[in-house]
Amino acid sequence: MSVVKAYDVAFVRFAVPDMDTMERFLLDFGFAVAERQDGRLFMRGYEGTPFAHVSEQASEPAFLGFGIWLRSEDDLRRLAASEGVTVETLEGPGGGLVARLCDPDGFVVEAIAGQQPAQPLPAPPSEPWNQGGTYPRQGVWRRVEKGPSHVRRLGHVVLGVTNFARSEKWYKERFGFVTSDEIRPAPETAIGAFMRCDRGEEPCDHHTLFLLERPIPPGFMHAAFEVRDLDDLMAGHDFLVGKGWDHQWGIGRHKLGSQVFDYWRDPYGNEVEHWTDGDQLVTRDGSGVATLPDLLGVQWGMEMPPLPQPVTKLEDAR
Repeated sequence: MSVVKAYDVAFVRFAVPDMDTMERFLLDFGFAVAERQDGRLFMRGYEGTPFAHVSEQASEPAFLGFGIWLRSEDDLRRLAASEGVTVETLEGPGGGLVARLCDPDGFVVEAIAGQQPAQPLPAPPSEPWNQGGTYPRQGVWRRVEKGPSHVRRLGHVVLGVTNFARSEKWYKERFGFVTSDEIRPAPETAIGAFMRCDRGEEPCDHHTLFLLERPIPPGFMHAAFEVRDLDDLMAGHDFLVGKGWDHQWGIGRHKLGSQVFDYWRDPYGNEVEHWTDGDQLVTRDGSGVATLPDLLGVQWGMEMPPLPQPVTKLEDAR
């Protein structure tokens, strides 16, 4: 039994040397500015999340941690008491409360509750597709707007860890994550897992958190942001190419999670993903076991390029 059950991931937090450059990239990536002041930049999606990405002014780039939503302030206080940490006011749009934990590899995990939602921003509608012999779009022309994608929300965070079994135990004991697919390069050897929130009968993304044990120091791997639909992802891809940003991998469809994906690197080398059309699971859908070819392969599209070495360091959170 876990201390609490996570509801979703909320945001990722980074240190950056040049806020203007980061803001320019994030706007091109499909975010909107939620707030910028006092050396911090809060970026939001087009739906009701107050913010999904935070940049903080610093001399060196770094990954500073990520947020996990809990269902209630009572859950937050219970988790804080269990960990022996204080509950504080969460600074930024939407307010709320936060308790900051430190996982076995030093990643800062900000458990939050009580945030107030933001008003959705105007965005083009997602039109149905005429396909498979059915034609729901009649008398309506499909005209895809040129420009950035429209980020909806943060979908998942991926971390490279030192010891997968230790990290998996830590997150499951505190946040109640459920394994969707465990990665086994050999029948009795697990090196990672796609994990989702335990929402009972309420559907959840195939993975909210992915942990992968690697023979290099622990570090941030990527954060994935859902966009409106396939047209939105494709239009955003063309826009980012035209702006000269660093494309990493895609477009394709993953095997595990099934998302259509497109990966980019921000100005400081952090990998961020656009995705759409991912699998939705409830708790009783259970778990699976997958291989490395399943993890690295695609159903269609661009094959995965060689993994680069991390270019940002993990902030020393101890």
